[in-house]
Amino acid sequence: MSATPLTPHSPADAEGPAGAAAGAPPSGSRAGDRVPTRQKVGYGLGSLIDMWGHWLYPSLAFHVFNVFLGVAPGLISTAQMIKIFVDAGSDALFGWISDNTRTRYGRRRPFILVGGVLAGIGLPLMFAVGRGWTDTQYFIFMVVSTIIYVPVMSCFNMPWLSLGAEMTPDYHERTRVMQARNAIQKAPELAMFFAAQFTTLAIFRGADGKPDILLGAQTYCAILGAIMVAVSIIMFFVVRERYYVSLVARTQSHIPFADTLWRTLRCKPFRYVLLMMLAYGMGTAMVAALGYYATVYYVCHGDVALATKWNTAMGLSGMVFGFLGIPFFGSVAKRHGKRAALALVLILAICAFIGDWWLYDPARPALQLLACGFVAFTGAGFWTLYGSTVADVVDYDELQTGQRREGSFSACQSWISKVGIALGVGASGWILQFTGFDSKLPAQSEHAIFMIRILLSGIPVIGLVLALVALMRFELTEKRMLEIRDALEAQRGVV
Repeated sequence: MSATPLTPHSPADAEGPAGAAAGAPPSGSRAGDRVPTRQKVGYGLGSLIDMWGHWLYPSLAFHVFNVFLGVAPGLISTAQMIKIFVDAGSDALFGWISDNTRTRYGRRRPFILVGGVLAGIGLPLMFAVGRGWTDTQYFIFMVVSTIIYVPVMSCFNMPWLSLGAEMTPDYHERTRVMQARNAIQKAPELAMFFAAQFTTLAIFRGADGKPDILLGAQTYCAILGAIMVAVSIIMFFVVRERYYVSLVARTQSHIPFADTLWRTLRCKPFRYVLLMMLAYGMGTAMVAALGYYATVYYVCHGDVALATKWNTAMGLSGMVFGFLGIPFFGSVAKRHGKRAALALVLILAICAFIGDWWLYDPARPALQLLACGFVAFTGAGFWTLYGSTVADVVDYDELQTGQRREGSFSACQSWISKVGIALGVGASGWILQFTGFDSKLPAQSEHAIFMIRILLSGIPVIGLVLALVALMRFELTEKRMLEIRDALEAQRGVV
């Protein structure tokens, strides 16, 4: 990601929203619980690799392959679905491997370095296609290239996610770590919103005056890939592994591969957190493409260049609202606990998606900024609190099993969530076709526009309601987590 100006909510001051003063432990925390700002920022930089390696390609796929190259949207979403199914399996493998790895550099950091470097090198190759291919040839390339790239991202992502769950044992400091990560994440999110506009810049216009979107995508991915390589090297030298250094993880027994899924799923609190995340992720993934098409064909009447400019502006809006959501929901969690804060997130997200019906308006296109902003505001709160809550679940599991299995939990949640999201993404293209959309038409029918708008609002609301039901069954409160921590430290000593 590009550098972010130093504001009260910027990465360099990420502890500010939670009320932590530099050099002193946050209120209610023990002296050794505080994660230094340098390490918080170092960990948060991983969001650049995570966002671009996982989500830049899907965000550009329809723009490049459908709008520019004319590939059928159903084929694109099917390729994306296959990719995510493979992703789920490779995540399980690398989560298990990192849990059982023992090196002088730890069990997470070597994978972060190797996976991050290879992911950066491979990103621009995802659009290394020719022109004038058949739909079948493009489809085969999409499937083969993503299957090759997927394990590379798993090599980075599983150890990185696992590291976030073991940086501190403190209930609230875990939320502050995730606040720092999600504050930094706003930068790569903005870069993703700008991606479509970048591909339509004047320097990529051909002799016919139309933008060469394919060349723009290849160039943009090469630039971001170079940044990913640099970030992975920085992270290797900055981040630390708390439990590995203290020998808790280094001396524990080997974890069988089967435990990555089956024993992890037997953890009751984890099942409810997983169901909540799955409902949230599937509900939003199923309409992942519809927001883009609502902007292009409803608000901007098919003007792709104008739509990409609005897309960038919506990214800026999302970044601003996302920054506001991080301290807001962090404050709610500090006062009322993570479960109450997550409930508020989901309720406000329901309101945000219902509001999309009125906020995508060709007469007042600026309202799109609020549509994106409200979703980003709640999304920042959800992923901040979700990551912090999974770290609590790992402590609960250690009390039951006597093992630190951050990798197993990261892999299991990834495996399950990506299978679910794969179904959602796979359905997205067919949902678009169901609306009656046809990219070959100069203008879309009123029926197609109506269906895009109603599904954009309706489908996520169903998922969010189900997520709220799952959350109500989750029982790891702050009081319970303090009891678990005391019991753990009585068993294995203070870490």
